[in-house]
Amino acid sequence: MHTAEIIWACEGDFASGQYSRAHHWRFDGGIEIVAAPSPTIVPPPLGLAEAVDPEEAYIASISSCHMLWFLDFAHKAGFSVVRYRDTAEGALKNHDGKVWIPRVDLNIEVAFDGEAPDQETHLALHEKAHHACFIANSVRTEIVVNLK
Repeated sequence: MHTAEIIWACEGDFASGQYSRAHHWRFDGGIEIVAAPSPTIVPPPLGLAEAVDPEEAYIASISSCHMLWFLDFAHKAGFSVVRYRDTAEGALKNHDGKVWIPRVDLNIEVAFDGEAPDQETHLALHEKAHHACFIANSVRTEIVVNLK
């Protein structure tokens, strides 16, 4: 079982809608993160621009899951990864009155120590990671891997 505790307390005037949307996410390992809606949706002072927003967390979860599976499969294939960087991107879209993130682009740079896989093998490792990722298997968002 995976858990996350979401904690919010009213700061401001709830009845008038002038209250802070900032809150905390507490995870089972003890880490606590300040969260709030995207500042493009709820600007400060009712939102908190420096906080993590749910959309960012969603994109980060997809990217992180993909990376962890990729590292495992690269290791098992005998490659030595020394650096992995993904600048993942996704955007909210309105489709038939529903706002969602239809596509996430994983913009990945991988550095290897020693022998690196050829392009076909590298892409195959990412494809395998994509199909193994629990998050990718749980969402309808299209996930696109772009290697740099």
